Order: sequence, then structure tokens, then C-alpha cells
Amino acid sequence: MAAPQRGDLSASERKILQLIAAGDVQEAAQLLASKEVRVNCLDEYGMTPLMHAAYKGKADMCRLLLQHGADVNCNQHEYGYTALMFAGLSGKTDITSMMLDAGAETELVNSVGRTAAQMAAFVGQHDCVTVITNFFSRARLEYYTQPQGQEKEPRLPPRLAGPLHKIIMTTNLNPVKIVLLVKEHPVLVDMAALEKCYQVMDMLCEQCVKQEDMNEVLAMKMHYISCVLQKCLAFLHKQDDNLDALVKSLLRGRDSDGFPQYQEKFIRDCIRKFPYCEATLLQQLVRSIAPVEIGNDPTAFSVLTQAVTGQMAIVDADYCATCGERGAHKRCSLCKAVTYCSVTCQKLHWFTHKKMCRTLQEQDAELEKDAPRFKELKGEDKSLLYVPRSRLKLKTDRAFAVAP
Repeated sequence: MAAPQRGDLSASERKILQLIAAGDVQEAAQLLASKEVRVNCLDEYGMTPLMHAAYKGKADMCRLLLQHGADVNCNQHEYGYTALMFAGLSGKTDITSMMLDAGAETELVNSVGRTAAQMAAFVGQHDCVTVITNFFSRARLEYYTQPQGQEKEPRLPPRLAGPLHKIIMTTNLNPVKIVLLVKEHPVLVDMAALEKCYQVMDMLCEQCVKQEDMNEVLAMKMHYISCVLQKCLAFLHKQDDNLDALVKSLLRGRDSDGFPQYQEKFIRDCIRKFPYCEATLLQQLVRSIAPVEIGNDPTAFSVLTQAVTGQMAIVDADYCATCGERGAHKRCSLCKAVTYCSVTCQKLHWFTHKKMCRTLQEQDAELEKDAPRFKELKGEDKSLLYVPRSRLKLKTDRAFAVAP
């Protein structure tokens, strides 16, 4: 077939663009199988079918086009947009990840000099920005699944590559979340496996620091994950066979306000142990965290999250009180003040939340009781309207440290 030219579309190629808009994967698959469609054909604006599918948020269609050889880095668009840029603009993190897994270049720029991450940030798609900036190629990890040089066996058994890569790719750095990811894969809940994994993470950390274009952010993330894996290993040594005791330790709140002291101290200790003292990022983290008394904001978790993933600590979203997952919609049925991403997380957290639940219920009742009086004062002094709300928010934040 001739090389695609902008606007040079056959009837079948025009039809597949319509099928993409309609989301008809089955008919699109039949059309692609017929060889009547060039998978990288260009419309009058220079958009390929993959770009159309990515922009419209059609994940199944994107997958189909990639299976048929769609060029993920085609940049014939009139303004230099790529499929990754369109995925970021769509706000679909699954499609953004799909483009990256298919080999999308993150540093390509459009006609105004913006990368895919910058374009996504410009339109407020911060989750996609986080996915792009935290992407780590599976191939880089699989390098360690092959013996190198004089090695008789690989540094990382191949069966561990998939589960470990999933942990590396997470944008949720809550230690509870990482431990739960370990528990999801029985192959990782093993002392020998965890030892192999954390050693590879340490090597990746060193590689990120010593490479020509030093990546301190990725190095810190690798080091932090290594610390969590080492903590899992330490608890396995203590006969905590399923890591439940570790999860409870990380979640347990202090009696005075429910703040998870152990978790805060653990994260601070992870940062302190970063082996490259001259790193600018380490110095910034220390300056941000050191003056803060344990239990006050910002927490070590929120500072680390913002530094490593780029996610802002104050966003209009609810976070799971157990694992810190964003977009939690379930609430404690009693106090209504604490959110969870699942019933499982709610059950895990209840052993410590029940100590503070009644207090939060009383605060909520006080807020409801005072509501009519504050409405009357609305026109006189608006600042008074926010006193109960801020008091409740402060108590909740300190009790559960949910927000990253």
C-alpha cells in the first residue's frame, strides 16, 4: 500500500473512523482483517485511527488498532499531536498506560513545544500526567530476568517480573497499598522472593542516580519501594506469614487523635535512608518534613507523594482511609466522615477507626446543630461559617491521614 497522505482516505477508511466514534469494535475488527484499511491512514487533519480512538476514550478500539500494527508515535497531525497526547487529553489513564506500554515516546513535542504530560496538565488531567511521568518500561525490569555476563542465574526470577512491575507502576505510594499489592501475589509473599525484589529495586535506584541524565525522582521511588519490601521481609521473619500484622501496624492510630504514628515514622525513616545525600530532591524532602511535628500537616506521605508523582496534596477528591486510593466513594455508615475505596479496606481499618468513630459522630451532630445559627450569621461574618467545618476537617485529617 502507498504511504498514507493527509486526507487521502478510501471509503473503508472513512467508515472505520465512523466505527471508532460509535465504538463498534466487532465491525472495525472485520474491516481491519479485510486489508482494505491502512491502519495508519490520515484524515484531513493528519489524525490516525489510533489518535481518534485515544481522544474519544475508546480503550477496546485502541487495543484493536495496536494489535493491527498502529504506529503509536505517528506525528503527522497538523499541530504535531501524538496518540499519547490525545490519550492524555481524554483523561483516560488506562488508554494512557496502553500507549506507553506500546512504546509511546514521552518527550515528543507538538507545534507549540509541549509534551504529552504538559498537554494533559494544561487541561487539568492530572491523573494522566502522573501515569506518564511515573512510567517505567517493563523491558527495563526484564533485563534482570536474564543472566548477565558471568552470572549463572538471573538477579530476578522471571515469575516475579510481572508482580514487581505492577508495584513499580503504582502511583499510590501509601505503604499499606504497596503491602496489599504484595499480598495480591502469593509468589511475592516469600522471603527469598522479597529479597530478590528489593535488591533489584536498589540496583535500579543506583542506575537512576548514576545514569547520564540523572533521575532523582525515579531513584527515590525505587528506594522507597525497596524499603517497603524490606519491611515486608522483616515481618515475614517474625512469622507474620500473610503480612496482616504489618498492615495493622501501619494503620493503627494513636489514642489521642487516631493519627497513624508508625506509618508516619516509617515513611520518614525511608526518606532518611536514601543513600545519595547530595541529591537535591532528598534535601527538599528533608526541609519540608523535618520541622513538622508528627501528627501535623504536611505528612511525610503527602510530601513524598507530591515530590515523586506530582500529585497535589490538596485536590477535590476523597481518599481511602486505609490504602490512600484516590476516588474513594464508600463512607463509614456511622460517622460519615471517613471514606474507603472498598468494603475490604473498611474492614481492615475498623479496628482503629472504631476508637474515633463516636467522636466524629458527635462532631457531625454538633455541625448539624449549629447549621441554622451560622446561616443567620452568613451576611454578617462569613468567616464564622467555616469554623465547625475546618475543625471537623482537621480532626478527620489527623485521625486518618487519608489525603496524600
